[in-house]
Amino acid sequence: MASQFSSDTESLRAEIAAAAARLIAEDGLDYNSAKRKAARQVLGNAKTRGDILPDNAQIEEEVRIHNALFFADSQPARLLHLRQLAFTLMQELAEYKPYLTGAVLNGTAGEHSDIHLHLFVDSPKDVEIYLLNKSMQFEVSESPHPVARKDPIETLSFMWRREGVHLTLYPLEDMRGPKTGKDGRSVERADIGALMLLLEESEHS
Repeated sequence: MASQFSSDTESLRAEIAAAAARLIAEDGLDYNSAKRKAARQVLGNAKTRGDILPDNAQIEEEVRIHNALFFADSQPARLLHLRQLAFTLMQELAEYKPYLTGAVLNGTAGEHSDIHLHLFVDSPKDVEIYLLNKSMQFEVSESPHPVARKDPIETLSFMWRREGVHLTLYPLEDMRGPKTGKDGRSVERADIGALMLLLEESEHS
């Protein structure tokens, strides 16, 4: 009986992950929104148990599968384009110690994906002034710091060369801490040197 319950749970989790991946790849939803919407699509109005929801790693793998099945002719070029733009932007923002993260780094970026950078600064105002001096219009949002009892984290969002960009501004001392995102989870990130290696690999593949 327990084995059947476990099998049913895994089946539902896989179905939700596949549905969420489709929403991310085709509609541009973020992971949390896609997960919630996919759960409603699969389960209807039934209460969703926490163990049924897939984690982001499972959804990310489904996004890779979806891209390979439906966007194999366009997704690699789109990914390369975004990585090249991210590299150029990181060069311009070098003094703020930029790191690439998100779909453009992990290789799942598609038509609706934006460029996400983590910057490490003495003061968020420094970056705001830098953008203003470049005549850039941006929106400011805040989220709780992943480590308790610290000031909120600012994110500056804007359009650059027809692509969406989000700069999340962490305190300079956070560079020495764990690699965490706004939700407190460990995140993958790459500095400009690591991104250069990815671009070189693309040229030789």
